[in-house]
Amino acid sequence: MLPYYLLRMWRRGGYKSGFSQRFGAVNLPPKNPAKKRVWLQAVSVGEMQAISPLLQALKARGDVEVYLTTTTSTGHKIALDRYGEKSGLTIGTGYFPLDWWAFSARAWWRARPDLVILMEGERWPEHIAQARRRGVPVLAVNARLSDRSYSRMKAWRAVAMPLMQRGITRVLACSEIDAERFRELGFTAEQVTVTGNIKWDVTIPLMREEERVSLRAEIGLGANANELILLGSSTWPGEEDALLEALRAIRAAGIAARLLLVPRHMERRGEVEALLQKQTTPDREDTAPTWHFRSRGAAPGVVDIAVGDTTGELRKFTQLADLVFVGKSLPPHTEGQTPVEAAALGRAILFGPGMGNFREIARRLTDAGAAKVVHNREELCVTAARILGDADARAKMMTASTECYRGNQGAVARTLEIIEKTLG
Repeated sequence: MLPYYLLRMWRRGGYKSGFSQRFGAVNLPPKNPAKKRVWLQAVSVGEMQAISPLLQALKARGDVEVYLTTTTSTGHKIALDRYGEKSGLTIGTGYFPLDWWAFSARAWWRARPDLVILMEGERWPEHIAQARRRGVPVLAVNARLSDRSYSRMKAWRAVAMPLMQRGITRVLACSEIDAERFRELGFTAEQVTVTGNIKWDVTIPLMREEERVSLRAEIGLGANANELILLGSSTWPGEEDALLEALRAIRAAGIAARLLLVPRHMERRGEVEALLQKQTTPDREDTAPTWHFRSRGAAPGVVDIAVGDTTGELRKFTQLADLVFVGKSLPPHTEGQTPVEAAALGRAILFGPGMGNFREIARRLTDAGAAKVVHNREELCVTAARILGDADARAKMMTASTECYRGNQGAVARTLEIIEKTLG
């Protein structure tokens, strides 16, 4: 599989830095005998943001040092920017080693952790085996099993589960559904605890009004607050096209609105631009809409569509939105991206039926009236136009978002309690 991964790394870029770490080269200070060392592995942007309160709490103990690793260049950049050594939250950040005996053993020999924390869907067999050989406890924190992972684990249960059960000390499931799946796969009741989803505990710094106005103008959406903004949050192939169609439907309904697209992967900017070049406006078939890519600097003027193709700005972009569509959720996509940040910022939310990775969160948001499910692009167009055209309905959804977000917090405290008992 190496040629495939080398191609992916070349396309995404940013992998040259720290490349030797993938082969077990770990550069950490000598272990402090007065402190416990925790090796924390997280991958996605959402996971990196969610671990902030955990890192803050471990730092406050005074007797814990954290080595933070990730597998993607995007995650690595966020880890360096937010949790680098200067922050005091970690003793080092790096890339997770390739999960093969020689590389994993080399990294373990240098890191020497007293506790391993694996976030969400991270389950690396050799890494877990190294922990078991050394008698080091492993906590699966915010643990979840997507539909695809669950079916794969069931198919290969005879091979995978003996290693997982003997290596993973505790599973801290983010929902009762996930907990039940872990139990069905063979984890004992004592191993599995429902702590809730720590992403509900995320705290997002709010921009001042002048900062929001400035950002709107900078990315090309203008400073007119009467023009509404539809945000495509972490979109995947096919969803940008659906959102462009939704923008046409919204404007055809007489609603002044602009579109902010934030693709999940920055390297798709060429694909997104090719799609934009094929578009026409709703009133003139011979006129293309205007657009601007954030990575190209400040917009020269107001455009119809802004593309946020940069890293780490989605939280800011969400604060500009009046309605947020959560990506990777329209067919054929089935897993979904996190809607929690949109809820934390009190936004009206739409997503498709494919929210497998956030099934419980999506259910709570829809039950609260904060979000609506759109099953296809036609429903997306109709529902987006209806919500943006009804200020009262939109305000109710926004209030429900805030209340749902606040009512589901507390997972971090429950998770920390078990981490501290394990360290003790």
